Amino acid sequence: MAFEEALAGWLPTQRWFAGKGSPITGVAIASDTTLAEGDPGLRHLVLTVWQGALSNTYQVFAGCRSEVPPRLRHAVIGPDGHGMTAYDGLHDADLTRLLLAWMAAGQDIGPLHFAHEPGAELDTSLESLVLTGEQSNTSLVFGEAAILKVFRRPCPGPNADLEVPRALARLGSPHVAAPLGWIGGDLAGSPAVFGILATYLRAAVDGWSLAATSVRDLYAMENTKASEAGGDFAGEATRLGEATAEVHRDLAAAFGVRELGKQDMEALATAMQDRLSQALVTVPQLAPYAHMLRRVFAEVALLDGPVPTQWVHGDYHLGQVMRTQSGWVLLDFEGEPAADPEHRGAWAPALRDVAGMLRSFDYAARYQLPTDEASEHLHRTARDWAHRNQAAFCAGYALAGGADPAKHAVLLRALTLDKAVYEVRYEALHRPSWLFIPLGSIADAEVIGARAFG
Repeated sequence: MAFEEALAGWLPTQRWFAGKGSPITGVAIASDTTLAEGDPGLRHLVLTVWQGALSNTYQVFAGCRSEVPPRLRHAVIGPDGHGMTAYDGLHDADLTRLLLAWMAAGQDIGPLHFAHEPGAELDTSLESLVLTGEQSNTSLVFGEAAILKVFRRPCPGPNADLEVPRALARLGSPHVAAPLGWIGGDLAGSPAVFGILATYLRAAVDGWSLAATSVRDLYAMENTKASEAGGDFAGEATRLGEATAEVHRDLAAAFGVRELGKQDMEALATAMQDRLSQALVTVPQLAPYAHMLRRVFAEVALLDGPVPTQWVHGDYHLGQVMRTQSGWVLLDFEGEPAADPEHRGAWAPALRDVAGMLRSFDYAARYQLPTDEASEHLHRTARDWAHRNQAAFCAGYALAGGADPAKHAVLLRALTLDKAVYEVRYEALHRPSWLFIPLGSIADAEVIGARAFG
């Protein structure tokens, strides 16, 4: 079996493979760099994967052994074409320790460059552990000191997930994990970032888990309001709003601010209308709300004053924030992973991130409902929790100097419903059992508008 055939069989089984549901029609090894010779050995592969007329680029750190030990058999790819067995080398601590050593030394190997941030001290003796929850990339934790994110679909050009935290860290922001190093190289004739090493956040908990626990505790109580529950999340939501505003302030300082004029707002409204039209084709259940949504989006085109726009997170939700002992920290500045690479990092009104987090609160409230057929009491409880935490987040955001959501209700409501339309289409295509969540939010749009944005 050729190595490319083994890769074609292995790729669709990986969580980070983006082409599930469509057969692979070809795999080509565009770049093959031997990083370490011997048994075990390590190769860095850049793959071009075709699925019909479409192609995507992936990277694989392939370990190679004459005999794969039991602890690595779950990561086996297949014959490597040179008499050895290839496997996902990121699962092999004997090999990933080399990545740390090369970053510490500033090593160049073939077209790859391993580097560290000035002043960063890397403990090259640490063993790695692959985190299992990630969908789009692969992250390895080295002891309790550092975390290496490997981009499975690397893109040529600057990488916002390196440049943005680096800029924020230089401004002294406490709300980012400072970069420690990176792996770069050539991709399609342009510089690219293949992996980023950052400070590991010890004893941190992601916002989604904290919010889900709060909701679960509330659902377990009969006739209790969110404000009365022991696990009330509103205080954390307020602090998260404050942290978000502070990050937006630093992003504006680091990268500047532009203004959207009348024509820009009309173009923004048109883009919202176009996304709605596409969603209506895919999800007929959205049709009863089309008139209301079009009216909300049309109001954006009527906004007069210039609207500030800046670099934003771009894919902001409770899973992208971590609560540490000292406060909230934001992760993953690479933008919306489903977007085209050139559109992932985007200039936008800062309220786009606010809208993303408001939608995430709604998801956290609704996803534990059995189905859309859950009792009206549970639906009221979910809405109560979502509204309370949305309002707390907005209050914290305004308190820390962000644009007051209450004074920009038209734009924020449109951005929030635009995000919900995106979610409807996504859930219909990828996770139909969750479709009731954004559909229920859109059905409640009038209530949401009055309580969360007023």
